[in-house]
Amino acid sequence: MTDPAKVRRHAERIRELVASVVRSQIKDPRLGMITITDARITADLRDATVFYTVLGDAAAQASTAAALESAKGMLRSTVGKALGLRHSPTLTFVLDDVQDQVKHIDDLLAAARQSDAEVQRLAAGAAYAGEAQPYRVDEDEDAEDDDEDAPSATDRR
Repeated sequence: MTDPAKVRRHAERIRELVASVVRSQIKDPRLGMITITDARITADLRDATVFYTVLGDAAAQASTAAALESAKGMLRSTVGKALGLRHSPTLTFVLDDVQDQVKHIDDLLAAARQSDAEVQRLAAGAAYAGEAQPYRVDEDEDAEDDDEDAPSATDRR
């Protein structure tokens, strides 16, 4: 069984290696403004997933994905040599859509704030539908309940 700390170190090293190779060695014109955000590797150190973001529209994302796929062999050999493992991990590139998720969450939070403001506005002019005390209270029953709670003369002994 592989040590989880070792797996995390290898994943971090893969992220750093891929980022530096993409920045310095890949000269593909299809490669856009790319940021390597994360890398994860399986416990057996055979498969690595590299997450990336691209600045631009869908066309820029598609062209960057194609450039990464074409450079996958060189990236894999560089990672394998640097890590010194028996088997070089296979690399899978996944577009990290964090920015889209952040925008979606911000939209949901804005809708919730607007909904809360509407509820507060409606609650400001609201009044009770009935009396303030909806339960009937008889003065005689209260007096009897107080007498029952008090200890009797026989209980005090």
